[in-house]
Amino acid sequence: MVTKKTSPVEPPAVGERIKALRQQHRLSLDDLSLRAGVSKSMLSQIERNQANPTVAVVWRLANALEIPLPELLGSPAQATPSIVTVAAHATPSLRTQDERCELRILGPVEMAGQFEWYELIVQPGGVLDSHAHEPGSREHLSVLTGSLEVTAGPQSQRIKAGETARYAVDQAHAIRNTGKGVATGLLVVVHP
Repeated sequence: MVTKKTSPVEPPAVGERIKALRQQHRLSLDDLSLRAGVSKSMLSQIERNQANPTVAVVWRLANALEIPLPELLGSPAQATPSIVTVAAHATPSLRTQDERCELRILGPVEMAGQFEWYELIVQPGGVLDSHAHEPGSREHLSVLTGSLEVTAGPQSQRIKAGETARYAVDQAHAIRNTGKGVATGLLVVVHP
């Protein structure tokens, strides 16, 4: 049987990191010592890697330097996954009262009021009526299937599958399905 020899794991050397952050914040040893509640001599020893601080001391130093503890220890902060998936059943939607229009909210909630995008599903005879948005707002409607009629202010235009309409929505506006089949599209709302 072969056993693998492992070397002991060294504690993270935080001294240089603390010193660099202290200097970056333009703090003296005295300043950081007071902020963190750690003696100046202990802080000096930690910065020179002559002492290994306790977790409590590292936590106090991280708070005093206003950084997350893992960042001070040299561990990467909890990263946001590079791909986030939203299940179809978890995608929120809005419906008109007559249930002939459905807007599936595809954009993240934190972008609402800035940049929004929706999947639009309009049954025959369905109308999505909207009040004016703030000045400078625009919508971009790309029809995927069927056709839709867009009205913005006094103008109306029929948009067929494969076409995109771009129009000002700082006035009353509407999207209606005057056809005999279901129409779908992608609707993007851009706020100033």
